[in-house]
Amino acid sequence: MPLDYTTLARTIASLTEAETDAVALMATVTCEVFHADDRFDWVGFYRVTAPGLLKIGPYQGGHGCLQIPFGKGVCGVAAQSGAVQLVPDVEAFPGHIACASSTRSELVLPVRDAAGKIIAVFDLDSDRPDAFTQADVTGLAEILDATFAR
Repeated sequence: MPLDYTTLARTIASLTEAETDAVALMATVTCEVFHADDRFDWVGFYRVTAPGLLKIGPYQGGHGCLQIPFGKGVCGVAAQSGAVQLVPDVEAFPGHIACASSTRSELVLPVRDAAGKIIAVFDLDSDRPDAFTQADVTGLAEILDATFAR
């Protein structure tokens, strides 16, 4: 059964209403998304902490990489390009960073603030190949926009 992004979005909106702290928002989004679907093996944010540098933010799952330069791995490419990265097979992604050897597919979405500036990337890993769909991209992008670009 596909994930009900409408209900998930309503839940996250209700939990984060009036919250403005980015880390608190990231923690709540991460928790709700991680527990929403068993395809998601690792869910979390990498925050832009310096020009060209991502550092681990709130996450659920095993340990993540502590820092990722822009342009490196799926997260770094998403941060540098500002484009969603939907990767059905991480082994086929040039320069993939294997933070966890169990990861088979990955979805990374840029996170923008109200001014349109990239403040983070939202990273979802799965131990299943080709686990993510365009419906995931659309549903998660709407949640991220409603949460961080308000």
